[in-house]
Amino acid sequence: MFIENTKVISNKKIAENTFLLEVDKENFDCNFLPGQFFNLQVSESSFPLLRRPFSISDVNETSFSFMYKVVGEGTKIISEKKSGEIINLLGPLGNSFEINNEYEHYFLLGGGIGIAPFPFLIKTFSENQNYSVLFGVRTKSESHTYGINNVSFSSDDGSIGFKGNTIQLLDKKLEEFKNKKVKVLACGPNPMFRALQKFVKEKEIDCDVSMESTMACGFGICQGCPIDYKGEESYKLICKDGPVFNIKDIII
Repeated sequence: MFIENTKVISNKKIAENTFLLEVDKENFDCNFLPGQFFNLQVSESSFPLLRRPFSISDVNETSFSFMYKVVGEGTKIISEKKSGEIINLLGPLGNSFEINNEYEHYFLLGGGIGIAPFPFLIKTFSENQNYSVLFGVRTKSESHTYGINNVSFSSDDGSIGFKGNTIQLLDKKLEEFKNKKVKVLACGPNPMFRALQKFVKEKEIDCDVSMESTMACGFGICQGCPIDYKGEESYKLICKDGPVFNIKDIII
């Protein structure tokens, strides 16, 4: 874990209210894992006070990137940062998605900005590992294909791809994989996860999810991001024990 200032390389809009922030990697001599995140300092002033947790969206030789959606004052300020400006980052934090050869096909489910960790995750797949990306949006203007391929869209209004949600689209896609061992990796809002938890239990499908939460510290000191857990411990911390959990182990 590092806490370092780094330089903004670019900060560009890639879809409606969705931006890609690319920063210099020079000060972060460490391994990055898909599913991990950084806590970004919004500004040098005390407002907004809390950092913002962003998933690592992409990693290159000299830079790495965060995909984010403008939803409030903090992300609005970040969206206005220009090339050459300095931003303070804390990370990388948290655990990661695990990929192995046990499964014949992976389904990557992204609900809205939940698509953010998947460009980096896709880079870690070997040539013999098969996957599909299911990207759910409200409407076509929120869609993009940055860093993803083998993608099928769902939209609430039917303006792009399948009309419906990602879980309905997953149900349709699974018809092609009836005799194969598949696993779902998902990131998105809690209502999506509640429906997904019920769905994969009925279908007896393995599923890991990357949880979203407001975080003050990002590494477990403040105890501000608990999630109810089905085990000897009654709760886990999303920042320290996650953000990736097996969906059957948590209460959403």
